[in-house]
Amino acid sequence: MKHSQYKRIEVEPLSGSIGAVIRGVDCGAHLTDDVIREIRFAWLQHLVIFFRDQQIRPDQQLAFARRLGNVVAYPMVKGLPDFPEVVPVIKYPSEQFNFGGLWHADTTYLEEPPIAGLLLAREVPPVGGDTLFANMYLAYDTLSEGMQSLVEGLTVVQSSAKPDAARSREKRVKANAKEEGRVLVAEHPAVKLHPETGRKALYVNFGHSVRFKEMTEQESQPILEYLFRHQVRPEFTCRFRWTEGAMALWDNRCTQHNPMNDYHGFTRVMHRISIG
Repeated sequence: MKHSQYKRIEVEPLSGSIGAVIRGVDCGAHLTDDVIREIRFAWLQHLVIFFRDQQIRPDQQLAFARRLGNVVAYPMVKGLPDFPEVVPVIKYPSEQFNFGGLWHADTTYLEEPPIAGLLLAREVPPVGGDTLFANMYLAYDTLSEGMQSLVEGLTVVQSSAKPDAARSREKRVKANAKEEGRVLVAEHPAVKLHPETGRKALYVNFGHSVRFKEMTEQESQPILEYLFRHQVRPEFTCRFRWTEGAMALWDNRCTQHNPMNDYHGFTRVMHRISIG
């Protein structure tokens, strides 16, 4: 896509609401500051961007991540022995649940969740294992004025122990846990102002949001259930089909994602880095 901001990269939108594929970039090379600026601009414009055919080593993935921000640790699972910031996200043929296999934003149960995730496909099934992404700006913008005014005044309690999310990472945590049994809880505004774009984003998610601080769980439940359905309407989303060497960079402040669990009997190996 031709845009006055893009002189060094090509940007092809993936849907009308979110996502774009970036071409003409080798993320393993030493990229100029101008190229990094264009990548960041595309990322802020499209919320999630994808690179194909990135045959890069963990140290190169880390070096690219550090050009975009500060690399931060994932609290639940250990990383690679030589590169602890690079967390392997694996589903084996014998496993039924996939890691993080539900709609969520990453680790919103932390006081300071990462601003971005960088995910590289190392091994993918022959078909299946796509990831859906959803635009939380649109989720907020399309609420009625009454619902907007209600949720803007609320604080959402986020927990690492919500059952569906905890089950999705159970095997990986058992095999490679940092700490056993630790429950993390944080409170965040239900609507967040993005510090770089100035736009409002809905900040509740099915994976981690438990209740509103100002309400009981029973009072919170019908509102949260409505928001969980609303925020992932098809017109707010895109779907990315992974190939080996594909890499995604998403803005964790204004998106959610859902890795599809439709490839039983096959291995899927991804390398994830959190950026703060």
